[in-house]
Amino acid sequence: MRVLVNQHAAFGARTGIGHYTRELLRGLQKVAGQEQIDVFPTGLFGRASRLAASVHRPTGAGSQQAEATPGLLRRCRQQAMAAARPMWRMMLGSMFRWTCRQGRYDLYHEPNFNCYPTDVPTLATLHDLSVVLHPEWHPLHRVKLFHEHFAATLRQARHFFAISEAARQEIIRVLGVRPERITCTYMGVRDGLRPLLREEVAPALARLGLPQRYLLCVGTIEPRKNILRLMQAYCSLPTVYREAWPLLLVGGWGWNTEAVADYYRSEARHRGVIHVGYVADQHLPIVYNGARALVFPSYYEGFGLPPVEMLACGGAVLASTAPAVAETVARSNAHLIDPEDDDGWRAALERVLVDDDWQRSLRHGAENAVRRFTWERCAEQTLQVYQQLTSGPRIAAKAA
Repeated sequence: MRVLVNQHAAFGARTGIGHYTRELLRGLQKVAGQEQIDVFPTGLFGRASRLAASVHRPTGAGSQQAEATPGLLRRCRQQAMAAARPMWRMMLGSMFRWTCRQGRYDLYHEPNFNCYPTDVPTLATLHDLSVVLHPEWHPLHRVKLFHEHFAATLRQARHFFAISEAARQEIIRVLGVRPERITCTYMGVRDGLRPLLREEVAPALARLGLPQRYLLCVGTIEPRKNILRLMQAYCSLPTVYREAWPLLLVGGWGWNTEAVADYYRSEARHRGVIHVGYVADQHLPIVYNGARALVFPSYYEGFGLPPVEMLACGGAVLASTAPAVAETVARSNAHLIDPEDDDGWRAALERVLVDDDWQRSLRHGAENAVRRFTWERCAEQTLQVYQQLTSGPRIAAKAA
């Protein structure tokens, strides 16, 4: 069996889909045995794709680069990239079809929603339906791409993967996909995300220029992450708490961030909020371990990776009641709050800072609660679907 996987999403600064693509490929290469897992793009197109992805590396709001880049220049750069996307996708599509003809593949797996047209039997991972259900949360080019290509993906793909049971049920309900055509394969915890001794954490935080005590929020700043509400709740805390425990926002600026950026610059950064920007993967274990608690107020997720990663580090989690998030932290003591409950977020932030016993209770058993989320298991279950599609037996729809 030969399988071709599109690795494009793993290039550049990775968010959820990028982590899924990279870690799934690593896992498949470990468990594939006699099966051959190839990737696209490679060679010249692979190098060009990596270079293009590096242009979009996010920066922090307080960074010199972000503050020094004029708004007009940013918009011109974004418009230029938007104009280049269709041509680049067409070139990649041509190269993809040539690769398929040369490789004689049994399957093609698209980890990032929209498939390249091909006669090769296709699988696609649908991480969530936010573009379908909430197009206002996404840039116009992404919504346009879905309108142009997603219906074809639904027709082309023989089988789908979802990254949580909540996402799987939503796909069945909204898109009418038959249950036997979609399998839940949970994301996993990356290597190195584990509890660390304070003696390891403190000097590493100092080297990164971060405070020794803080609350933490991880994720790209975009509408569905609900960051404005979080900052407003935090800024309403008494000054004494904010001075002792700043709020670190780890993640780059995404799309439609004007209101968040305005509030950050005019109010939040003067009241204890620090926008760190994108943090490289190797530093995340330190950043998670240094936090009093992770705060994750997202309106909607397909899985919710930061809460699971924080639990793997033995940390306390305050998270929203978004269905996929509630599912993935269900075996932990994470405290869940309605994403629109202003008073609930403020109360939880204050309590986790002042109530040591409660904070310790949130951390109790955190690591054990997420041991089931491993990339090896994700890869094994994905490989099983590959094998069943090529050999014929019925596919189990749910992840173990």
